Amino acid sequence: MGNENRELHVLFFPFPANGHIIPSIDLARVFASRGIKTTVVTTPLNVPLISRTIGKANIKIKTIKFPSHEETGLPEGCENSDSALSSDLIMTFLKATVLLRDPLENLMQQEHPDCVIADMFYPWATDSAAKFGIPRVVFHGMGFFPTCVSACVRTYKPQDNVSSWSEPFAVPELPGEITITKMQLPQTPKHDEVFTKLLDEVNASELKSHGVIANSFYELEPVYADFYRKELGRRAWHLGPVCLSNRDAEEKACRGREAAIDEHECLKWLDSKEPNSVVYLCFGSMTAFSDAQLKEIALGLEASGQNFIWVVKKGLNEKLEWLPEGFEERILGQGKGLIIRGWAPQVMILDHESVGGFVTHCGWNSVLEGVCAGVPMVTWPMYAEQFYNAKFLTDIVKIGVSVGVQTWIGMMGRDPVKKEPVEKAVRRIMVGEEAEEMRNRAKELARMAKRAVEEGGSSYNDFNSLIEDLRSRAC
Repeated sequence: MGNENRELHVLFFPFPANGHIIPSIDLARVFASRGIKTTVVTTPLNVPLISRTIGKANIKIKTIKFPSHEETGLPEGCENSDSALSSDLIMTFLKATVLLRDPLENLMQQEHPDCVIADMFYPWATDSAAKFGIPRVVFHGMGFFPTCVSACVRTYKPQDNVSSWSEPFAVPELPGEITITKMQLPQTPKHDEVFTKLLDEVNASELKSHGVIANSFYELEPVYADFYRKELGRRAWHLGPVCLSNRDAEEKACRGREAAIDEHECLKWLDSKEPNSVVYLCFGSMTAFSDAQLKEIALGLEASGQNFIWVVKKGLNEKLEWLPEGFEERILGQGKGLIIRGWAPQVMILDHESVGGFVTHCGWNSVLEGVCAGVPMVTWPMYAEQFYNAKFLTDIVKIGVSVGVQTWIGMMGRDPVKKEPVEKAVRRIMVGEEAEEMRNRAKELARMAKRAVEEGGSSYNDFNSLIEDLRSRAC
């Protein structure tokens, strides 16, 4: 009786990268909205991003600190992997996060929460929580499909039986006859051993943990949700799409970093367009294209004839010197396109009725945000598990078309994608019978997503199951 009425306290520990922090905070908002005492643990320089994304939710923030930069090997002030711009520095950053273990354990000893929900990239968190008798739940931030692909590739190692980086192989045991190549696996040759070792630790930690939370909903990938639980024997709860926790316009606009465009200016531009007439392009917070690639995208967009909003990473490309001659006058000046240099309020833009398609790097956050907006997508994967997610969109749910990339960005001197495939892919998701069929499928998935998080929905009910499980363990 006492356990049923006792207030549960859940501690969230997101990995310090924008693409990990945002879904973790969205998930924390889900917990807070259901009356659970919720605390987020982070480092001081990540507090502004987290505070903006928390919005009006009743969530506390506790800070822990990295040791000195001499000890971590990181530049001073580097507390987010998005600021670690080289691959060497990213690996240094991953190693440095182990130094957060003692500060986190001290905090757990003080707070003694009923559960710690820690990012997958903290494999040590399972043992740390166990020291205090606290269950650790893993948050991948991914769906079941990419997680299943990763598990099968890691277990059966089909990539060892091919003769080249480009030879396709089927993923053993996985439903759906999914084929990939070595050059699409989530690792780079340079860091093969280091990253493989980390993934092995992540897997071992997951198996010892209390279970896994998937940012997904059952109706999106039922075959892979069942495979993950039944065939792989993993304990898991699907609580997504967590991006639906930001429901009002103000909170959608404030989610993540401060936008590089005024929300009202952006909405005014979108309001001036016809429904489903705008294609939105964004390649995540870590992708920096060459000037040559940006120019080809611009030429492809112009040739497609579609209205567009294009998010370009702030930095070396900021001066727009790479734009084709006359592009600003012909396209931007005529109101056909909008270029945002920096952070964009992605969910707010995607949810607008004038947006009819999405060109994406296929990070799982963006995939789900596109699904929830009900738009077909052009898949342009870059790294990590993004090639798996691209396969999911094109081959499983069939709401995506590939732009044609076959290798990790920066790998083997990847050539720029030319304007012709950009134009063709954009037109395929925006105009014609194929586009309409994909849009109808996407809209139905969006309706399913919204039903899943409402009372009585699959994700709503899985949340209840998790809370009942945690209550039964609470003292």
